[in-house]
Amino acid sequence: MGDYRIRPDGYRLPDELRLGTVSLHVSDLDRSLSFYEGLLGMQLMSRDGDRATLGAHGSAEPLVELRAGARRMASRRGRLGLYHFAVLLPDRPSLGRLLRHLAGNGVHPGAADHLVSEALYLQDPDDLGIELYRDRPQSEWTVHNDRLVMTTDPLDGHALIESGGDAPWTGMPEGTRIGHVHLHVGDLVHTREFYHNALGFDITVETYPGALFMSAGGYHHHLGTNTWAGSQARPPAADEPQLLTWNIVLPTAADVAAAVASLERNGFSASAEEVGGSIARDPWGTPLRLVPSTD
Repeated sequence: MGDYRIRPDGYRLPDELRLGTVSLHVSDLDRSLSFYEGLLGMQLMSRDGDRATLGAHGSAEPLVELRAGARRMASRRGRLGLYHFAVLLPDRPSLGRLLRHLAGNGVHPGAADHLVSEALYLQDPDDLGIELYRDRPQSEWTVHNDRLVMTTDPLDGHALIESGGDAPWTGMPEGTRIGHVHLHVGDLVHTREFYHNALGFDITVETYPGALFMSAGGYHHHLGTNTWAGSQARPPAADEPQLLTWNIVLPTAADVAAAVASLERNGFSASAEEVGGSIARDPWGTPLRLVPSTD
């Protein structure tokens, strides 16, 4: 494969980057737990008042943090911020067992073959978007004219279910993690300035209509962005369900400091946290946390 990545001119995020916990503002914690734990099979890790964390079985790091307090529903149409967060399962049979489990519970998700991955799509009880997917090996990805090829083709759901064999779905398996986050943004020019030029993501796909995909370390994308919410889209109000923050995990505290310094050199700000991380907001107010790895 050729090198399809478009590197930023300045600071570049380290190849070892991974994504951590996604925090969501929800309206009814019990209802959300019934969905994330009861339907999707995440393991409840903690619950304290109006907050709960859930993760994969055998994992010490949460996939999702739920914070209750949203007071009104808001359509995902016309809103900036979360399009979906994406839960990456460790293999195809796991995704096949999950699809069979969902169908057996009367849930029929959206589905797509993106060439680099196979994906299922759901909305949670607050209409927040979720992708559940498995990656194809990088040796099977396609590069054309030095650009990674991603598309949205029909998914062969029958073949996917067959890959799971007869084993039952027993919950999110060990090795499941947050694979990427996909955001509605106001325009792709300022998206490129913030996430590529300042924060330091490589651009991997820029030919998908109305979208821009970015990553570190050659992954197909840790971040997707799109303008599909429309020119009149606005950020969610404080009392609406929404993405509160998503974690970008860097190898060391020095890497966090270098990313923050690059943001500041490019005219953006980040506020330090006591835990050693920093919070920054994109041009439309969507927050992200830069945190050092504890591994």
